[in-house]
Amino acid sequence: MFHDEGLGAYLVKYLEENYHIPENLCVIEGGTLGFTLMTYYQEYDKIIVVGSGSQKGEVGAIFSESSEEVLAQGSTRQTANEVEITMMLEICSFHEDMGEVQLITMIPEDIIEVKNGLSASVLAHMPKLVEATLLELERSGIVLKKKERDEVSFEAVVDACANPTAPRVF
Repeated sequence: MFHDEGLGAYLVKYLEENYHIPENLCVIEGGTLGFTLMTYYQEYDKIIVVGSGSQKGEVGAIFSESSEEVLAQGSTRQTANEVEITMMLEICSFHEDMGEVQLITMIPEDIIEVKNGLSASVLAHMPKLVEATLLELERSGIVLKKKERDEVSFEAVVDACANPTAPRVF
């Protein structure tokens, strides 16, 4: 991964470890699915995509945009995720059966270096990204309930994902 560009993947794992996922919600890590994600855009009524973004602002700033807002901006996207998502939105927008798409993005610090993990500044802002994601889910009528156990920290999630052969602590 391009360092902080993997923040969406870590968010997915964090939600899976710390929240009960209801049957009417499909949570997937789509960073490696490429254009096969288009089927989700057409099969589901509402799609929330969480990832890194290249908007102007401080590292850790969070933005929420509809697919219409993203497409209206044209080709100003800079991260690999943004380019691919925008291309998929453009293609799917020609079909009548595309669901409502909402993008929640956070400004990363480092999307150049190829390595696992998150920069310290992005890691510190991940709880805000969880809050923004939970709020968008609530707007869609889905409330996630925390699991009744000690919280698995983002540090533990990142470490387990970045070092898959290491023994898991959760």
